[in-house]
Amino acid sequence: MLFSSHFRSAGMRLLIPLTIATLMLIALPFCTATLANYQNLLINIPYILFSVVIFLSQPFNQGRTGFVALIMLVAYTIIINQLQSPLTNDEIKLVFSLLAGLLPFNLLQVHIMPDKRLFSRFGALFSCFLLLQIGWAALVYHHFKDSDLSAWWEVYLFSYRNLSPLPLILLVLNLALTCSSASTILKRNHSSDQAVFICLLFSFLTFTFFHYPFISSVAFSIVALMLLINIISCSHELAFIDQLTEIPGRRALDNELKHLGRTFTLAMIDVDHFKKFNDKYGHETGDDVLKLVASLLKQIEGGGKAFRYGGEEFTILFKGKTIEQCLPLLEELREKIAKYKMIIRDHDSRPHSDHAGLKERGQRKKSKSVKVTVSIGVAENYIEHEPESVLKLADNALYEAKNAGRNCVHQADCY
Repeated sequence: MLFSSHFRSAGMRLLIPLTIATLMLIALPFCTATLANYQNLLINIPYILFSVVIFLSQPFNQGRTGFVALIMLVAYTIIINQLQSPLTNDEIKLVFSLLAGLLPFNLLQVHIMPDKRLFSRFGALFSCFLLLQIGWAALVYHHFKDSDLSAWWEVYLFSYRNLSPLPLILLVLNLALTCSSASTILKRNHSSDQAVFICLLFSFLTFTFFHYPFISSVAFSIVALMLLINIISCSHELAFIDQLTEIPGRRALDNELKHLGRTFTLAMIDVDHFKKFNDKYGHETGDDVLKLVASLLKQIEGGGKAFRYGGEEFTILFKGKTIEQCLPLLEELREKIAKYKMIIRDHDSRPHSDHAGLKERGQRKKSKSVKVTVSIGVAENYIEHEPESVLKLADNALYEAKNAGRNCVHQADCY
């Protein structure tokens, strides 16, 4: 269940860029005449947007996004200043091939680099690394530009003109690295991983369809805009989404309580004996418990929305629902959690690599399973109209549920 939620989220991180890229390729041939009227503006948009992303990455602590924006800005500058002549020119083709080979490797390495700020000592070292690559590429260019490269174009950098001007070996390389980046999203599902994937995808399409008019300006503008949205959405997640359970946190609940209608019901949920569970199995297993409970709370029916209140406490808000309507839903939720068998993972003895894990697979003892229960207190705004007062009533009802033996739903007194 936790894995299905993970893959749904990761799938959306992949699906959105792929959909936008497809729409771009479909629409671009039909928009050439219109885009020609705004050519100067179109050329300058990526410079502006990438600069904004780079500077916003600093205060928003999105270092990796800032690094990919810097890489794309450098690549776009090279495209605009060096690749505006037909690729039938051997010198232009050489620059094109060097860029198409170096860019994906630089983007892919962001996956493994530490999440440092761009304006830092590490950022300065990375910028020097980029300058060294540009210098090396310039040396290669000046060494080969006057040479007869026909053998290279025919054997090593052969391209199918009807398919793409990109040499076949670089076409396969870019596609492979883009797919590798997509697999990283499925594995880790970080916002910075999506930023790298977006850049790899659209740079791959830019090189593949380089013969399309305005492809570089349009594709790089879309990339910069998506990186900007990525920074904003990630900052929203950091502020309102609990990082452990991936459900809205206390700040999101406080914000939601400011926008309630005439009728609402609040439920407070607490994991039973969580401290003893933590002490017995360890904090990592305790975190697994909280993730499990949160994933089940998200499945509550009746329009309820789950929040992590703090520690092992959660809150569910029902807008427009009375307590009588919510009690059966909460009782069903309590039973679902109580019946769920959770597998206890031995975090200390887990293999440190995938290879070691494959060797041990099938040789381990059967994993132990436990059941987790929760106590629930629920109140509505029938007597108390202020959300904070209703929340306090629900919290009092939660303590009554614990005193009544736990693993039950207790309704706040209405008198």
